[in-house]
Amino acid sequence: MSTLKSINIGQPEKRVLTGNQKMYSGIHKKPVEGKIFLDNLGFRGDGVADPRFHGGRDKAVCVYCLDHYSFWEKELNIKIGPGAFGENLSVTEWTEKTVHIGDVFQMGEARVQCTQPRQPCHKLNKVFDFQAMACRVQTTGFSGWYFRVLQPGWVTAGVEIIRVEEDPVRISVEIANDLMHTNKKNWQGIRKILSVTALSDSWRETFTKRLSKGEPANDDQLRLQGF
Repeated sequence: MSTLKSINIGQPEKRVLTGNQKMYSGIHKKPVEGKIFLDNLGFRGDGVADPRFHGGRDKAVCVYCLDHYSFWEKELNIKIGPGAFGENLSVTEWTEKTVHIGDVFQMGEARVQCTQPRQPCHKLNKVFDFQAMACRVQTTGFSGWYFRVLQPGWVTAGVEIIRVEEDPVRISVEIANDLMHTNKKNWQGIRKILSVTALSDSWRETFTKRLSKGEPANDDQLRLQGF
């Protein structure tokens, strides 16, 4: 059973980190108790510092799997807790391998839908005092993902997260990460992820541009061009 272990929220704030590094960010999320209302733009009381890259309807809720924490604790030789990756929801069981873009979940009164993987931000490097952190998140595939809110409602930590609809294309968060960061010329895979209607606007734009610029012409097109 997948459980919502922690709801984490926080407003943007200025912090001085290791090495006197200064950062203004909403990445420092803390667990909260009781019922929290989730609306179309995220949890009440939560905020982002740069709405150009964070937040919005397609990225209203950031999710991270607690099952990855033991890996990071060993990798970084530190102890970490819920919210360490700036996630709003710390969950168990659901991972990048098992969640698909377009899957719909029920948690408490709210209904949400996976829209894209979380793209690791350079601010993770500062938070963990490790310059390669964002890169490691990308290469491990332990990225987390985003939900859009289909039905607002009250949510409480401890509730079960139930998948109520599985997207028929079945592009997992893991596969989406691979297409974005590794197999960038997998044209068939890109066409497949573009067929997922729930895909976020920003990822759709990126893949559409990549496909239009890079996909080789098919045999009929080549013949027409005299090749």
